[in-house]
Amino acid sequence: MAARVGEGQRRGGGRPLPPSARGPPGPPPVHGKPGPRFEPVDREKTCPLLLRVFTKIGGHHNQTDFAVRGKEPKDEVQIYTWMDATLRELTDLVKEVAPEARRRDAMLSFAFVYPTKTGHFTVKEVGKTLSYPNARRPDDGSKALGSLSFEIGDYLDVAIL
Repeated sequence: MAARVGEGQRRGGGRPLPPSARGPPGPPPVHGKPGPRFEPVDREKTCPLLLRVFTKIGGHHNQTDFAVRGKEPKDEVQIYTWMDATLRELTDLVKEVAPEARRRDAMLSFAFVYPTKTGHFTVKEVGKTLSYPNARRPDDGSKALGSLSFEIGDYLDVAIL
């Protein structure tokens, strides 16, 4: 039996079948405020940026830890990277220098540390990754620095949980 135009086909008298995947795509779903448009970087032609990464076991540093320039926390790692670096890439780099991050059950929480208009620093969490990701527990590893509104000069604070 053929369906008439305009009627959805039905499964054995039940619900209509979902619409066909053919045809022009509809508008993208709106999930609040859209993020900035971010393009991948040509790493062969683009100079990397210096990312100052501060790690801490058990939680993030406080904003007061960054209050005095030159007296930042001592557990710093400096990484040369690009704006399209993902949290997964950064997780792997942190695992090279922090043995605690290599635990099977370790979770890394990433936060940007940047100055506000008043000059005080703020710590804003931007994503979490698992030390060893799996399909049952997805994480934010595919998010890139640029898509998370990272600005050159910001610090990255990594809590190893």
